[in-house]
Amino acid sequence: MIEPPFLADSPAHLIAFIRVLIPRERIREVMGPGIGEVMAALSDQGIQPAGPWFTHHLRIDAAVFDFKICVPIEAPVTPIGRVESGHVPAARVARTLYHGPYDNLGAAWGEFMDWIRSAGHTPLDEAWECYLKGPEASDDPNDWRTELNRPIQ
Repeated sequence: MIEPPFLADSPAHLIAFIRVLIPRERIREVMGPGIGEVMAALSDQGIQPAGPWFTHHLRIDAAVFDFKICVPIEAPVTPIGRVESGHVPAARVARTLYHGPYDNLGAAWGEFMDWIRSAGHTPLDEAWECYLKGPEASDDPNDWRTELNRPIQ
């Protein structure tokens, strides 16, 4: 399900984002419109993404998703509507690559967290998922690739 995890230094990067606070079961309702809103704001301002989009989960909670829908950028975006400009700080992270449909991301995170703890690392209370290849690239969910990152102490 996941590739062998490893430790990496993740550099700080500038982002355009929308912050979302919702019950977990509403994730499918907000993800598509949210990334569309960020991408439209970038397009309107002539800003190109500097990499694949991702979600930055600000805290890990069983009932609520508190996260940002993010696109890395090279220059700040002018805030418009819900779209803001910010950054993700540099961090030492545990990282892995998950292959498969988004429905199984929870199980992938469980496997990944088991590795983090068994390797003796202490995870911080945030995480991010980088969507490297998804439904826009392939109709076959087995082709989808999601990079999982969890900052550690």
